[in-house]
Amino acid sequence: MESFENNNAENNPENLTNTENLTPDTTNTETQSDNINFSTRLDLTELQNSIAQVKEEIGNVIVGQHKMIDRLLVAILSNGHVLLEGVPGVAKTITAKLLARTLTLGFSRIQFTPDLMPSDILGTSVFDLSKSEFNFKKGPIFSNFILIDEINRAPAKTQAALFEVMEERQITIEGKTQLMESPFLVIATQNPIEQEGTYRLPEAQLDRFLFKITIDYPKLEEEISILQRENALQNKEKLQDVKKILSQQDIIKYQGLVKQIVIEPNLIEYIAKIVANTRDNAFLYLGASPRASIAILNAAKGYAALRGRDFVTPDDIKDSAVPVLQHRVVVAPEREMEGLTSEQIIKQIIDSVEIPR
Repeated sequence: MESFENNNAENNPENLTNTENLTPDTTNTETQSDNINFSTRLDLTELQNSIAQVKEEIGNVIVGQHKMIDRLLVAILSNGHVLLEGVPGVAKTITAKLLARTLTLGFSRIQFTPDLMPSDILGTSVFDLSKSEFNFKKGPIFSNFILIDEINRAPAKTQAALFEVMEERQITIEGKTQLMESPFLVIATQNPIEQEGTYRLPEAQLDRFLFKITIDYPKLEEEISILQRENALQNKEKLQDVKKILSQQDIIKYQGLVKQIVIEPNLIEYIAKIVANTRDNAFLYLGASPRASIAILNAAKGYAALRGRDFVTPDDIKDSAVPVLQHRVVVAPEREMEGLTSEQIIKQIIDSVEIPR
């Protein structure tokens, strides 16, 4: 190209000026290209490496259940609570304990029973004879990572004690407010089948959970792997070799990074349309509240971070919508009798809402 322009210029001297004016300024172009930064606006490398290590530690014990593990990690990054639902023996409790082992956090396990009182969870004032005064003795809820086993076994009064602490990360006892140390995460388990000695969770409490994760039976190949691992353990403890990966400071830092992830206005509108459709759906008796919209927003950012992106995509929103909404909506009785589940209806709603371009 260059030789062609030079020959043309020699044959037509009068066009020399025009040819020179048409020659691109390579110096300016190179300078402009040097100033363009194609890397992500947030550095998520450390976060991704840490999450990959946590997954590896969990994968050494738990077979399969990749979707459940991803959702648990998204909940941690999004600073949200999780309700694990499944029949006994599908590794609900051991997964929560295993996840806690990978975190350098305070850990408490509370076994809910029909005779459990609110003071057994929150704490109570104890009279100190030496000082002739009452001192508040903190309950097991004062920790960073709380595992509540069989949450639906406690009566409504005890369940209600969790309302304030789960939503506002604080409790009020005897007129005094006690703040929870950050991060504060609750993972609760429940058995959906058993009815004897259980109490249905009220909608107000279900709304406090970011995700409801339903755990199914493992596939045949996965169950064979479970048996092989169990046979190979012999006298070893399953969780004894689990390494701690994330510190308290790491989690707080990563949660701060997730909040900075970019989401376009049209995707915010997409979230609002999905949630609004739950309120106008003939198959649903009760739709989701604005708290659900905020939960999808935060969870979508968590998914984006998990996948190494500093921006949200429609797929992040789709993956967040079902676990966020399925416990916040109520299926109309006639549709429930037909066998429809909230998960199926939510998926239909997602498919019916146009994806932003």
